Amino acid sequence: MEKLNSLELLAPAKNIETGMAAIDHGADAVYIGAARYGARAAAGNSADDIAALCRYAHSYGAKVYVTVNTIIYDNELDDTRDLLTQLIRAHVDAVLVQDMAVPVLLRQAMQALPQSERWHVALHASTQTDNRTAEKVRWLYEAGFTRVVLARELSIDEIRHIHQSVPEVELEAFVHGALCVSYSGQCYASQVCMSRSANRGQCAQMCRMAYDLVDASGRVLEHQRYLLSLKDMCRIDHLQALADAGVCSFKIEGRLKDVAYVKNVTAAYSQRLNQIIGDGSNHANRYRRSSLGRCSYTFTPDVSRSFNRGFTTYGLYGREADIANFDTPKAMGQMVGTVRQVTPRFLQVSLNVGQTSFANGDGLCYLNDQRQLVGFRVNRAEGGRLYPQQTLKSIHPGTVLYRNADQEFLSLLSGKSSERKIDIGMQLSPTADGFALRLTHDGREIGRADIAASHQQAEKPQHDNIVRQLTKLGGTPYACADVKTEAGFNYFIPSSLLAELRRKAIADASAKAEMAQPQCCGFGKETRPRIVAGMAGEGYRLNISNSLAASFYEACGLDNRQQAVELAQPQGEVLLMQCRHCLRFALGHCVRHGGTRPTWREPLFLRLADGRRFRLEFDCQHCQMNITSKPQLLNTII
Repeated sequence: MEKLNSLELLAPAKNIETGMAAIDHGADAVYIGAARYGARAAAGNSADDIAALCRYAHSYGAKVYVTVNTIIYDNELDDTRDLLTQLIRAHVDAVLVQDMAVPVLLRQAMQALPQSERWHVALHASTQTDNRTAEKVRWLYEAGFTRVVLARELSIDEIRHIHQSVPEVELEAFVHGALCVSYSGQCYASQVCMSRSANRGQCAQMCRMAYDLVDASGRVLEHQRYLLSLKDMCRIDHLQALADAGVCSFKIEGRLKDVAYVKNVTAAYSQRLNQIIGDGSNHANRYRRSSLGRCSYTFTPDVSRSFNRGFTTYGLYGREADIANFDTPKAMGQMVGTVRQVTPRFLQVSLNVGQTSFANGDGLCYLNDQRQLVGFRVNRAEGGRLYPQQTLKSIHPGTVLYRNADQEFLSLLSGKSSERKIDIGMQLSPTADGFALRLTHDGREIGRADIAASHQQAEKPQHDNIVRQLTKLGGTPYACADVKTEAGFNYFIPSSLLAELRRKAIADASAKAEMAQPQCCGFGKETRPRIVAGMAGEGYRLNISNSLAASFYEACGLDNRQQAVELAQPQGEVLLMQCRHCLRFALGHCVRHGGTRPTWREPLFLRLADGRRFRLEFDCQHCQMNITSKPQLLNTII
């Protein structure tokens, strides 16, 4: 029989509570920030919490990946090594890495531990390492990374090419959540303009700010619009195409998102993956989920009912229009209705077909005549009659309403909203000096317990009591609807002994689930693959911020080892962002894609309200927009 390819749904975890909720709602793996050096400075967790999450995840065959994906300074190397030691002891399954010092430190941490404490920790190349070509992915694989997180900007064809070129490496791709306008790891706007490094987890989100678009003659083409603010990614309808292209892990963005968001989005994507590989599908004999258990929900998952800025597949099948929202960087939510009547006290609203009714406390919003987003809370809802908490002077009949806080849905998600169970079989058999209980899943033994007891023939049938005692599995990951005994089995076994057998067998299964993860340190010979084409000219964009990383690149043959922007701002023009998002295309003036020839004079500039401006460079050969700045431009008001 052909080996099934494992598909993994990877969910974000702000903390241990969110991580466990993600597992409960169908995640095959979660990624979480450690106390330091994750790319979200506000989402750190202790080693003890991470260890507890690992134990919980491993009981379902799920995995925990920890983000150690900021760049590291020399005075932080020892601290990073200590952190990695803690993560090894916590039994994490992988670390996500940007800085090439971290693999060196991980090896050092592993080698310093006694053999009995070593635990295999895989290396995953974070999207911060700018992974957009087969050559770069091959280089990372040869450097010891078993998985590469692809750039969000890649199309299906580009992903397929990478997989076919480097089939040995696992490919992880984002499928849902917020989008950076720049290739990850290649955004320096926050650092250069505000001394807040995106590569250190301190992004100031300059792509969510309002800008003027100005041409070379000073003409304002767009005034204070959110020209770089992308919608959110949603590829829930394209998981099969991604799997067929070679993606094995489907990643949901959102380590700062709340638990309700993670529950809903994880459940929605888990259900969709199950439909792809379920009985009766064309792929049932090709794919399998990478963890165990089935989920039952108390709600109907719907990604449109959680935080979103509107959705885009973000060029999955080539360049597409309408990937940004120039009106607002905030979440508008679902379009739910249209205002029919406005009075001093209430609004009469016509609800869209298919939308749930309004509820007290709902958050609604609309765009006023100046295309500005206005939000309000519903104090009281009586059918389509809404009583806002505040007076709304800019609303009028015909205004379209969006719901960005759905109280009914949030209420469903506020308590226990899912249960995940692994279906097992039980077989009770006599032994020479007692009884044995075997636990099986898919025909394979996953746990066993033996107990010494006399073989006392029962005076009346015992099967019902045996089933009742052995299937008391509440509080465990397991559910059993099938207890088997041998033909003629009619022994009296006290309920206390049956309970002890059950506890021991479950404990054995839990221990085996934890130890099912690879145990060896997993490191072979250290390799330093030769620098591939393109990397030698990246200069500061390799983000080298410490001596270990510098030595690594030197051993790979890199002669021009410039320091990261965080340590030494480059002289002259700085490439602040590299973007697939293109304002020429978005405004209908990309001739290559059927647009009209623009009448403006280039170069174009983005200008903040305080006067700082940034030059746009259109790299049509690579279908890319670059945002650059010279020191004088940062201080020039036009």
